[in-house]
Amino acid sequence: MAASKKAIDNANRLRYIRALERFHKSINSYLANSQELSKEQFIKKVDNGLKLLNRVEETQLYKGELQDLQTLVKKIISYKESDEDIEKIKEDITYASNQLDKSKNARRYKKDKHTQSKYQDWE
Repeated sequence: MAASKKAIDNANRLRYIRALERFHKSINSYLANSQELSKEQFIKKVDNGLKLLNRVEETQLYKGELQDLQTLVKKIISYKESDEDIEKIKEDITYASNQLDKSKNARRYKKDKHTQSKYQDWE
């Protein structure tokens, strides 16, 4: 029995999202952990990441933060061609990544506004 078109689309979308996340994570960890940042190494990392990313079919993403991730990955790829220096690139990508994480976390955790009043019934 063949899988439905919807199931195939979902699988492709997931595969694409995972590829984006893997690409983003590898670039991010390079920028964060490398002792000696160089534009050449950065370009090599981006090219390696692109090999994996290009094997996966690009799909339409509808969720805000996934679209942001996609935009960030495209921005990272565009830096490969730019003549910005590596420190500026690192700063921009790190900032954008932190904003992305921040928006993900904001949805996940809700800060209790009135923590005190929550416990008044207990007294």
